[in-house]
Amino acid sequence: MATHKKIKQQKILIVEDEHPIAKTLELKLSNSGYLVHWAENGKDALELLHKDSVDLILLDLVMPEMDGFAMLLELKKQKKVPPIIILTNLGQEDDAKKCMDLGACEYFIKAETPLVDIVDHVSRILS
Repeated sequence: MATHKKIKQQKILIVEDEHPIAKTLELKLSNSGYLVHWAENGKDALELLHKDSVDLILLDLVMPEMDGFAMLLELKKQKKVPPIIILTNLGQEDDAKKCMDLGACEYFIKAETPLVDIVDHVSRILS
């Protein structure tokens, strides 16, 4: 009798306050085989991360309650942090440098990056 090993589905957390962007990303990533969680701000995202681990975080910077910079600072205090990809409309080099210094591995400007490229980067990082 053959036993089938269940492949663990990789989990991605989208932290994004703009619903259309979050929903579109969720759909694209789900269709690519990922299990997707979504939080509207850094505070909700950190609460979710206390309950469950994820394999990758897609993080917006400008959000209500707790922005992406504050969330990066909180994550930096933790021992084990998944890869973090920044997805923002902040195009300043200073912002990108600050994010990378705080532990982000990629920085994309939403308006300039097709969603398919983001999904490709996610796949590359998680493979």
